[in-house]
Amino acid sequence: MMMRSKRKKQTVLILGVALLLYSGIFSYSFYQNQTSDDLLIQDVSRLNPVKVQKIIQGEVEEGLQQAVREAGEKNLKISIAGTRHSQGGHSFYEDSLWLDMRSYNKILNFDEHAKTITVQSGTTWNQIQDYINPFGLSVKVMQSSNVFTVGGSLSSNVHGRDPNYGPIIETVQSFRLLQADGSILEVSRNENEELFHLVIGGYGLFGVILDVTIELTEDELYVSKTTKMNYQDYYTYFQKHIKGNNDIGLHFARLSVTPETLLDEMYMTTFEKLEEGDKDYPSSTELEELRTLKEEKNVQRDKFFLGLSRKYDWGKTLTWYLQKRIYGDGTEGEIVSRNNAMKPPIQFLDYESSRDTDILQEYFIPTENFASFVETLREIVQEEELNLLNVTVRYTPKHDEGMLRYSEEETFALVLYFNQKLSDKGKKHMEQATQRMVDAAIALDGKYYLTYQLYPTNDQIRAAYPKVNLFFEHKLKYDPDERFFNNFYERYAHNES
Repeated sequence: MMMRSKRKKQTVLILGVALLLYSGIFSYSFYQNQTSDDLLIQDVSRLNPVKVQKIIQGEVEEGLQQAVREAGEKNLKISIAGTRHSQGGHSFYEDSLWLDMRSYNKILNFDEHAKTITVQSGTTWNQIQDYINPFGLSVKVMQSSNVFTVGGSLSSNVHGRDPNYGPIIETVQSFRLLQADGSILEVSRNENEELFHLVIGGYGLFGVILDVTIELTEDELYVSKTTKMNYQDYYTYFQKHIKGNNDIGLHFARLSVTPETLLDEMYMTTFEKLEEGDKDYPSSTELEELRTLKEEKNVQRDKFFLGLSRKYDWGKTLTWYLQKRIYGDGTEGEIVSRNNAMKPPIQFLDYESSRDTDILQEYFIPTENFASFVETLREIVQEEELNLLNVTVRYTPKHDEGMLRYSEEETFALVLYFNQKLSDKGKKHMEQATQRMVDAAIALDGKYYLTYQLYPTNDQIRAAYPKVNLFFEHKLKYDPDERFFNNFYERYAHNES
């Protein structure tokens, strides 16, 4: 603890110099809206703006039913959105009736003893954390940020950083689904089971998720430890020390994006459970403070260094150097509650520019093929001269639920954070590079995450997800008029190129 504190203090001078240098040579550019037309909709990537015909703010169930029936009467397509962090047009379609679910966000029921909560689909994970934290409970599975809606998370079948759990579908007990004819179904593993596996990870193509009952877990205490690791040794280390270890609560790793050590140096952070009776277990007063939800720390600092990394190679090098000084090798971190560990350190994708944008991609690689994929990925990033800002690695256990599941065997998920140009040339370049990365993943029996851009080809989606044609057949079974529609569906179900 003392060593970590000392290292943090030693970085102050470096940070100050960097701030002065950066402010002297670079000024931020801000994206200005090109139109005041409220019907022009786009996701966080700003790559696919479309104009919808009508916007409905989801507030009450009857209003949503009426909107769906109206769409049927007027033969309108329906698209559905939460916070719009999917980046492949999953949240909208041109001239559609657009359901904005963010106002449909009430907490309906909470059972402290059964450890379950029922919420409307526009509820954010942040709302849930605020509500359950006083009861000593936490979320089992969510993304590394808490700004997303529950409905959007189910529609993408997200996963988290707890190696003991797979995708969010594992934590869902049931949900209610508003269908194209305005009727409402109860959906679970015992009732309308086929829809359970289609809707979760179904990107809003089967109806409107109204409310969801999910399972919770204990708000445990952790001690974090960050250790340097050679990426070639990561698979063996994980199998021996992390997999199946009940003392581990959260785990993730990061790969270097500096030009000098690109995808070579690696740090992993493990949150080990702290039990009552352990020598470092806090006193009752300290415990109360630790369990209080904290505001995100160092947000402006982290955004500043992300800005440096976005513009300059030396910014990437400086950022990685400072991370190493702060964390050190094998240095124990502060004691933290699970809820606080699952709050985001920085809001990625919170970037606005008229010239470029930040995007995410994710590749699920069988654990034993991790090193091979990293080596191929390094070649692609270098040859394509991609502006790679961050790489996080998470473990995704084998699971067998959800038709479009992405982890049919144990995989390491590599979450890639890129900056790309908004010009047509920039989009074409990223499309070409993405198709190379998708081919590399498929060659190693891996998959890519469908939540992001529409750059992969029709052949690639079918190679990565052999059941996608069956998925589209079921779509027509439950929604023969194709009332629920989005750009993702049009791209891969209606476009043969």
